[in-house]
Amino acid sequence: MAEIFPFHPYRYTPTAGPLGLLATQPYDKISAAMRERYLESSPYNPVRVILGKPASGDSPSDNVYTRAARHLEDWMGSGILARETEPSLFAYFQEFTDPDTEERLTRKGFIGLGAVEDYSTGVVHRHEQTLSGPKRDRMELLRHTRAHFGQLFMLYPDPDCAVDRILDQAAAGEPTMAVEDEYGAIHRAWKIAEPERIAEIQRLMRSKKLVIADGHHRYETALAFRDANPQLEDARRVMMTFVNMHSPGLKILATHRLIDNLAGFDATQFLEKAASSFRVELVDSSDALRAAWNQPHAGRARIGVAIHGSEQLCLLEAARGPREPDVAVLHQRLLADVLGIGEEAVREERYLRYVRGLDTAIELVRGGSAQMAFLLKVTPIGEVADISFSGGVMPQKSTDFYPKLLSGLAIYKLER
Repeated sequence: MAEIFPFHPYRYTPTAGPLGLLATQPYDKISAAMRERYLESSPYNPVRVILGKPASGDSPSDNVYTRAARHLEDWMGSGILARETEPSLFAYFQEFTDPDTEERLTRKGFIGLGAVEDYSTGVVHRHEQTLSGPKRDRMELLRHTRAHFGQLFMLYPDPDCAVDRILDQAAAGEPTMAVEDEYGAIHRAWKIAEPERIAEIQRLMRSKKLVIADGHHRYETALAFRDANPQLEDARRVMMTFVNMHSPGLKILATHRLIDNLAGFDATQFLEKAASSFRVELVDSSDALRAAWNQPHAGRARIGVAIHGSEQLCLLEAARGPREPDVAVLHQRLLADVLGIGEEAVREERYLRYVRGLDTAIELVRGGSAQMAFLLKVTPIGEVADISFSGGVMPQKSTDFYPKLLSGLAIYKLER
């Protein structure tokens, strides 16, 4: 059963300035240019903690992690951050424009603590593989600061939307926090401190299984930290935002793969080799590719390909197994078997980059920024849940849940 807890987060006070200068995208979505912008926006921006800049004179006693810990202690001691006096949950709504359809949507969830569970308990399920490098980095930050600055994004099944109805009631008044991010998404949060409301949410969530949508590396870091610190009670919980996977505002975007720097790449040879296990069809446009994806094709993978030097696109089709998403077919049968790009090369991003937006990916190839692109349709949330609940995992960057959860809205300090 899923255990949900209210908590006493630290939040920015008015002394820190407007929230718009303080909240950031998750650490793994912050580019170098974004970090500079965040650093310039405020001396209290959490990027100084979650993604500090290395310095040439860094040492074991003075580095990004030790500086992060000092910043956090200074902000708590000087009143920049203050701890909530009441144990609370927070309704967290994100109003945004779908980048693919231009539709205006609202995704509804709530921020609270969730128990850190081993995967073997069958409560928390992952859907993507993780890498050791990001986990080492997040462990060092957690070890020095003993705090979580962003929420893990967790999905739960609630087809009746019973929890959402409680959140709607909580969101009837003025929000406790409101900010618009750099992508035009509006983030609002309302404090839920009424014991009866909290208890009802806990009761409704108790029977739920949870799927990690975003935050696999941080969740596994929390697991390892809990195991390394059995005396620390607060380490048994981690900050999460819980979103109903049946919510109409839940949006997944496709993540396309750009391929470059392959020595001796020959498009004709690639297509001939692919044709041994895929049906190859030429299509005239991205609209034609979208139309092919929208046609019924149960049990069949359909993957688009753009190749530099060709104005036409290719549609590759092959049978796929149960609980085998198109992205898994791509990684095994095309990247590995046809192009020779194995798991290690994928992990190191040696020959591939990731891009959001079908037309963007195509234009980058046609403009010469990549040798080719593999174009993927969106993986439906039901397919993600089915794979996760059955114990399966998907390749990295198989899903792109949009928009991201902001960091800096609440901070969970491990104090006991």
